[in-house]
Amino acid sequence: MLRFFAPLIAPLVGLAFVCALLWAVLTTPHTPVVPSAAEAFHRAPRAIHYSFDGPFGRYDNQQLQRGFQVYKEVCSACHSMRLVAFRDLGGIGFSKPEVKALAKGWAIETPSLNPDTGEPATRKSLPSDTIPSPYPNEIAARAANNNALPPDMSLLAKAREGGPAYIASLVTGYRDVPPALKTAFPDFTTPPGLHFNPYFANLNIAMPPPLVADDQVAYADGTKATREQMAEDVSAFLMWAAEPKMEDRKRTGVAVVAYLILATLLAFGAYRNIWHGKTH
Repeated sequence: MLRFFAPLIAPLVGLAFVCALLWAVLTTPHTPVVPSAAEAFHRAPRAIHYSFDGPFGRYDNQQLQRGFQVYKEVCSACHSMRLVAFRDLGGIGFSKPEVKALAKGWAIETPSLNPDTGEPATRKSLPSDTIPSPYPNEIAARAANNNALPPDMSLLAKAREGGPAYIASLVTGYRDVPPALKTAFPDFTTPPGLHFNPYFANLNIAMPPPLVADDQVAYADGTKATREQMAEDVSAFLMWAAEPKMEDRKRTGVAVVAYLILATLLAFGAYRNIWHGKTH
């Protein structure tokens, strides 16, 4: 008798285990997940069309030059671009004399000291220099920004989810805390020194609003400098800084795809020619 039931023991044990598992799942009370304030009120970046979108997109040098002007006059007060050399700006249409003139607008600290004051000596930047930080070190940067370290902007457009659209949305997204948020989350606060911005991950950001009004920058090409225009221009410039070879990569990709299509057609033609009339 025992030998008759022995083969059934393992399946019965397995069935009992499955039944116990199903019973535990079905009878366990499920606590509803309540979203946090950041999850409920965080916004995705605005849908913004850039000239470099898509496989055939190209940078607009005029827009990039306007974006550099916004960076120079607004963003460079807090943010460095230590991976971008001044001579790289020739890639967005600036001539060599213009690059030299732009470089001279920044001062670079040298290892030596001023013999008269004892302070670090400085010199005018050269085209070969990278865009420096406005602060001598991280401690000074944090001290000037409520203990928040302004990130280097060289790769910012590639380092942030949403890319340039996120940057453009963020710098124009500052506003008062909406009443709906206060109602849904009475404990939510924006601490002193921080600013409410629904495009930032936790809604409170240390960076003050950088673009506070239209015409904050006077564009050399006469373009109307609205806040949205300045945001889109500087975010496009930061995209170029993060990926200056994008156009070359796209051209290479199109050439490779065209080659593969041609090679496929030739291979198919050769196959048809070789096996024409063959029987299997």
